[in-house]
Amino acid sequence: MMNTKGIRRKKSSLSEVKVAVVGAPGVGKSALTVRFLTKRYIGEYDHQTETKYKHEVLVDGDPILFEIFDTCPKNENDLPSHDTVSWADGLLLVYSIIDRQSFAFVKKIVSSLANCDMPLYLVANKCDMVHLRQVSCEEGAILARDYDCGFSEVAAAEQVAAVATVFQELCRSVLVSRRKSKQSLLERMLGTKTNTMRLYVRGKSDSALPKD
Repeated sequence: MMNTKGIRRKKSSLSEVKVAVVGAPGVGKSALTVRFLTKRYIGEYDHQTETKYKHEVLVDGDPILFEIFDTCPKNENDLPSHDTVSWADGLLLVYSIIDRQSFAFVKKIVSSLANCDMPLYLVANKCDMVHLRQVSCEEGAILARDYDCGFSEVAAAEQVAAVATVFQELCRSVLVSRRKSKQSLLERMLGTKTNTMRLYVRGKSDSALPKD
């Protein structure tokens, strides 16, 4: 006989993480996403529309349901919308090492998120094309350090594991942020309850009031 309770527990334990992949046109956002989803590489990708994918993987032994939003900016001034930022649990910021304007675009995005505590991960794509490099690895590392986010240089055209690691690292940051938020909420709730109890204890009960 099938243990339906066990199945329900397993299904309910599945964590969902929403990731928006953002960056300038032509940096390889779709190539990175498809490489993570299928382990295959698509060299020429006609990216005309925004697309959402769902993909279940294990991260540190736990099942994670990724919902990935592959964004499609019209130009390098088209920053992620408020709806996109509100929807996502974390942002994967992608630029190309052979396109300095794409790096400037990513800097503009992180600057616009300065007051947002959303987990970010910075990805420098096309590191297999070092002979055409315009953005140094040090510049990417400095930007990541300034905004306290992860950073990797990858080549979607050649790497599978490195691309998967990028999504997994962002997932870990989202889960840590989520746990901290729950802990903070619990502490606030417990603090409010404790203060209420103290006020009640300090007050006089009806039985202690003088009788007529």
